[in-house]
Amino acid sequence: MGTQGAQGTQEPVERAGGTGRRALLGAAVLGGGAVLGLSGTARAADTRHRGGQGGQGGLKGLPVPTVIGHRGASGYRPEHTLGSYELALDMGADIVEAGDLVPTKDGHLVCRHEPEIGGTTDVADHPEFAGRKRTKLLDGVSTTGWFTEDFTLAELKTLRATERIPANRPHNTLYDGRWEIPTFEEVLRWQDEQTRRRGKQVWIYPEIKHPTYFRKLGLATEERLARLLRRHGKDGKNAPVIIQSFEPTSIQRMNKLVGNPLAVLLSGANSRPWDFVETGDPRTTADLVTPAGLKEIASYAQGIGPTLDLIIPKDSAGRLTEPTTLVRDAHRAGLILHPYTMRNENPFLPAEFRKGSDPDAYGDAFGAFHTYFATGIDGVFTDNPDTGVLAREDFVNR
Repeated sequence: MGTQGAQGTQEPVERAGGTGRRALLGAAVLGGGAVLGLSGTARAADTRHRGGQGGQGGLKGLPVPTVIGHRGASGYRPEHTLGSYELALDMGADIVEAGDLVPTKDGHLVCRHEPEIGGTTDVADHPEFAGRKRTKLLDGVSTTGWFTEDFTLAELKTLRATERIPANRPHNTLYDGRWEIPTFEEVLRWQDEQTRRRGKQVWIYPEIKHPTYFRKLGLATEERLARLLRRHGKDGKNAPVIIQSFEPTSIQRMNKLVGNPLAVLLSGANSRPWDFVETGDPRTTADLVTPAGLKEIASYAQGIGPTLDLIIPKDSAGRLTEPTTLVRDAHRAGLILHPYTMRNENPFLPAEFRKGSDPDAYGDAFGAFHTYFATGIDGVFTDNPDTGVLAREDFVNR
């Protein structure tokens, strides 16, 4: 998952028909017997005794707030690697965001944060690929580097993953070069293997990246994803795979292709989804989070993934202000909320929760988690699943 800016831009280098399915996901994250009008505390307490089941029996077995491992346990391992995904499970994540999905030249879906892989692999160290470096317009942003769509899967498999933000996570560079780029089909097999090994259902939360961009290149992502899900028997309303995208029309397309729970990702209030830019739809995210906009989303999706700033905005000093009505309004529309992204390091926390100025030092992440949980959100994406699990335990037992 990555933030999209005013023109649907990629996340900067860090310095951040579906009635039946909607009912299923809503009941799941609200613990089945919970009521939408309950406070976040009440909803969390309602599910805590079932949380130990680790998702057995369907989404209704998941605790609330749900802890989602963002690109795995990316606070500790290079993101979107099987090592990161597995560590997230070891740390207690309820769901793993296993796969920001981008295609290869020969049509395979692989797991990378962006199609540009210069910052997340050792491709620059491969002289045989020096001539592949390009400058492209990616969702309106001039981007220079190496792109997955210019490589075959066999070529990508010669690369190894590296830490994306070493200035914040120098300890993660220890693992540079250890893992290759996984395909999404490998992730689906890994999911089955982990489910068998752990004796409980493992859930994943893949994101469709830049679908309009790739459709124009003749590499339509949604149909490829749907085929893989069908091939592995994971395309139904009870399948342990939730699908997300920043482009609403991509989720609408998936709504017609598969039965999985679906979520629309939402960036800053003034941003526009790139598919809206391409089609001339003048609406911004601010329009999508109105009661009318949420009602429309609820006609084809079961949840939303808003940036945390849409839950509680920050002032010019980076401090939290008053919560918006988004949680209440989304719940009234029958939608669940899985906002993004909680991280432990100072630069990614609201100003009042930072400790010192060291960019890789931890701030008061537990205080920040508590503040966001108290708004009634149904879960959160976090780079640090262990911190999220402990913060939830504190929250529901306080």
